[in-house]
Amino acid sequence: MPLPLGVIDISSAKAVLKKNDRGGHTVPTAGLYPFQWSWDSAITALGWLKIDEARAWREAETMFAGQWPNGMLPHILFHGDASSYFPGPDVWGSGTPVPSSAISQPPVWATAIRMLYERSKDRRLARSALDRLLPKLVAYHLWWYRERDQNRSGLVLSYHPWESGMDNSPAWDEPLASVPEIDWAYQRRDLEHVDADERPHKPQYDRYLYLVDFYKHNHFDSEFLYLECPYRVQDIGIIAILQRASEDLLALCREAGYMDEVERLQVELARTRDAVDALWSEAERCFFCHDVVADARLEQLTTAGLLPLFGHLATEQQASKLAALIDEWLRATPFGLASTHPASDRYEPQRYWRGPVWLHINWMIALGLDDYGYTELAQGLRERSIRCVETAGFYESFNAETGAGCGGGDFSWTAAIALHWLAD
Repeated sequence: MPLPLGVIDISSAKAVLKKNDRGGHTVPTAGLYPFQWSWDSAITALGWLKIDEARAWREAETMFAGQWPNGMLPHILFHGDASSYFPGPDVWGSGTPVPSSAISQPPVWATAIRMLYERSKDRRLARSALDRLLPKLVAYHLWWYRERDQNRSGLVLSYHPWESGMDNSPAWDEPLASVPEIDWAYQRRDLEHVDADERPHKPQYDRYLYLVDFYKHNHFDSEFLYLECPYRVQDIGIIAILQRASEDLLALCREAGYMDEVERLQVELARTRDAVDALWSEAERCFFCHDVVADARLEQLTTAGLLPLFGHLATEQQASKLAALIDEWLRATPFGLASTHPASDRYEPQRYWRGPVWLHINWMIALGLDDYGYTELAQGLRERSIRCVETAGFYESFNAETGAGCGGGDFSWTAAIALHWLAD
């Protein structure tokens, strides 16, 4: 039976963004995430486009004002007093003019900016903002290719589960288990806002913080980290998002006549296309991440392995098998695409990235399905996403079995996806 298709409350979605607006940037949600997160901010900008075009562009420019000199875009910018959040800038020790973390996040910005540019009604405003942002976007992408693929394998590395955006995914269990735990006491602040059964466990957090210490104590030395970081993963989610974003960046460069490094980007795109089959599993009909330290495939079915559809990295045959897998996956739970396959023995429907449904991931996968011609399946994914919002409102994520909201409420990227995709 088809699911009933509801109506998105546009005024409530807009109210969430306005509530979380801090002037030049939007917090994901008050309390739990009180600063500017990179991929949250990119997706949130798409929602702002439905309210205030100038404000949408300001979201991007505020984020890129915190870009490091080497091109890296941090995953957090700490605007203002950070005493309410852990780990704050003192723990990261980046020492940058805009206090920040020392890792990045899935590089979706060029894709978001292309959508902003193509849908903007104020063409003068859009072109002016694009001209300012293009050199920074190019520098950011070249940072990924230069610093995180020093062997020119075509598959960039992630140095931290937080960098993936999918912090406690079951895919990271094995590589994270090889990272030492820290030996100092700390106070988590996330558990002051969300139930512990919806957040990562303490042994995972201990290792997250060991890695933060490791970067700081080694002075963020890119060559040393590339060879010695105890957590080095070829993350198919980051790889796929970077691939699509680089395609979008090339389109923007051609539109603006900005040809610096275009040939380099073309080379990197081709290199990734040639390399990505190493992460494909014919038996599981999915892409998997790879632990470089242990030289082991991380065979956990998570939504990251579906993102090569979004990145245009799947062959037509692979896309057909991914579509069949997604169809089965959707049938397993009533409220959509669980972030970990429900058949996994590590699936937890309410715990952060080990089971809940995330609407921005649904959106990316639906875009990929549309691009490969699986429009009915993409529409089914959209309808399930609408059902989540109808049931619980604009939560961070949703229990795939009950539709209950998980994590933070009044969440910016969920409201933004509702405005950009579900209500479109």
